Amino acid sequence: MITDPTLIFAVVLAIILTVPLVSRKLRIPHLVGMIVAGVLVGEHGLGLLARDSSFELFGKVGLYYIMFLASLELDMEGLRKNRRRGIVFGILTFLIPFAVGLPVGLWVLRLRLPAALLLSCILASHTLVSYPIAGRYGLGRTDCVTIAVCGTMIALLLALVILAVIAAGVEGRLEPSFLVWMGVRTGIYAVIIFLGYPRLTRWFFKRYGDNITQFIFVMTLMILSAALADAAGLEGLLGAFLAGLVLNRYIPHVSPLMNRIEFVGNALFIPYFLIGVGMLINISALWQSFAGIVVIAVMLITALATKWAAAWLTQKSLHLKGYEREMLFGLSSAHAAGALAMVMVGTRLMQADGMPLMDDNVLNGVVAMILGSCIVSSVATEHAAFRTAKMTLSPLPHKGEGSTPSREGLGLLGDNLMVAINNPDNVEDLMNTAILMRGPKATGEIVALHVSIDGADSERRQERGRENLRRAAAIGASADVPVVTQNRLGTNPAGSILHAFKEADAKELILGLHQKRNFADSFLGTTLNHIVEGTHRQVVIVKHLMPVNVVHRLVVAIPAEAESELGFCRWLERLCNIGEQLGCRADFHGHPQTLRLVSDYIRTRHPNMRFQLIDMPDWNDLLTTTENLSFDHLFVLVSARRGSLSWQPSFDNLPTQLMKYFMGNSLMIIYPEQRSDALSTTFTNPIP
Repeated sequence: MITDPTLIFAVVLAIILTVPLVSRKLRIPHLVGMIVAGVLVGEHGLGLLARDSSFELFGKVGLYYIMFLASLELDMEGLRKNRRRGIVFGILTFLIPFAVGLPVGLWVLRLRLPAALLLSCILASHTLVSYPIAGRYGLGRTDCVTIAVCGTMIALLLALVILAVIAAGVEGRLEPSFLVWMGVRTGIYAVIIFLGYPRLTRWFFKRYGDNITQFIFVMTLMILSAALADAAGLEGLLGAFLAGLVLNRYIPHVSPLMNRIEFVGNALFIPYFLIGVGMLINISALWQSFAGIVVIAVMLITALATKWAAAWLTQKSLHLKGYEREMLFGLSSAHAAGALAMVMVGTRLMQADGMPLMDDNVLNGVVAMILGSCIVSSVATEHAAFRTAKMTLSPLPHKGEGSTPSREGLGLLGDNLMVAINNPDNVEDLMNTAILMRGPKATGEIVALHVSIDGADSERRQERGRENLRRAAAIGASADVPVVTQNRLGTNPAGSILHAFKEADAKELILGLHQKRNFADSFLGTTLNHIVEGTHRQVVIVKHLMPVNVVHRLVVAIPAEAESELGFCRWLERLCNIGEQLGCRADFHGHPQTLRLVSDYIRTRHPNMRFQLIDMPDWNDLLTTTENLSFDHLFVLVSARRGSLSWQPSFDNLPTQLMKYFMGNSLMIIYPEQRSDALSTTFTNPIP
């Protein structure tokens, strides 16, 4: 048996590397392969590895990671919309196993009342072991997964509360003072998590933009929340989940930080946890006696049957589809470390006669239930995820037949975006904005461009440009977004950017707002004005005063007739991508007719996005309607080029208004795409 920590770690890494390859060949879920591998290499199998302290540490962190990722990837607006359905499922998936488990424990397994209650808690709770399968299919934000995650937390919370009461009763501590003290500790914990964590996170993210520093900060909060939950008499699983729930809106789903969190968890901690669970299972001990076999069979059948019944009743009562029922069952049927922790509490608790609350037969039954339920859960979730992805992730046509937004919106996924980078201070802001606008399902590239003006110090400028582009490529790579870099030398910045924009066949151009040298400069600057007037495609100009992931609200001002522009759907889709991934609300100010189309588009294409429509019939009311802008709001101004359908004379005053009233706010100015023939007949090319 290998006992050296270095060799143990090497063997575990080899297992993590090879098991997915073998599982893919055998067409079984990776999670099942990891657990089976743990059974084989453990001391109860081939005896290759000793279960040292690394399995205890990494395994516990891996379990926390599963719960943390489940809440971190939740669609918060979807959770709000599905909270009632989640509560229904949570109550059913707890109540049915608990109600069935109690008489089974008393009359079939001949357990005493405290032991039967504890067994019922074990059967009623479950762990989201198979959640990574749903995440791999991109289903973390679908309704059925959201309902399952919400129900998991309700079932776990109820089971933990009853477990604490059982333990106090067996130990003779079940007094009013115990319940009061438990309530006080839970209240203090809730204040720290729900009030302290958001303030601390906003403060930290505003001051420290390095992704590695932010990753360590997030991991610290997750582990600290789990530790505080244990101290409050709850369970670390619940603490890790609540930490993810609080941090959800500060970590966009498509971002370098999220990519690092998922990568570390899926590559190391979660596989370590699954292998460790497998190493606990002693296959030979499960069949040593007929009584043990009966306990195993009763517990496994009861666990799976009651969880299936809860999923079936949820489907019937909430009018869900068959594949959604299968997903609910798959995610809620696995029992893992949570069940093991509960049964270990039962083996430590001593009754009045000196006997443990639960004997070895029940312990072996729980271990067998863990193995069987994890296999069933993984297979069911894999099958349900495939069906769900096939049914829900295919693009659907817009309800409005012949609608311009529908035709345009469904063609954005493969479009390239170009980001013009010049100032090293806003490289990260521009790239993160482009990644959010691009959306999680896009396949197009981001083209990062730096233009150096030919002159005496052109070599120094090009070197600075290469460094900026390396940073941009690193940000894209950390978010799994393809980035192509270009470092160009030219005599005219606007002309060079436009030529590169055309050569890259990009559909949108993102630029940073220039740094004003004196009050004689125009608000946008000569270069930006020439770029806007030199292309008919969408141009987005951005100025961030804080990291984009801490934006609390989008405030969007839309001119009348904006829906008549060719690019109406394009900018709306991009703003919806930002709003959904940040989990923030979008307030749209505009003409009632325009707002109706905005509402139709969002409700059809982004039903889980939070938004509000605010009438602004007259563009001159802009200052009045946006007077409540806060420092953590992003003010989005949908502008227009002169001569376009939505242009109006009051736009001539926009630079003065923006410079006077909105310089203290984060800004995004959008010039939508228009017909190329309109541009050619309206403008002359200002670039020599």
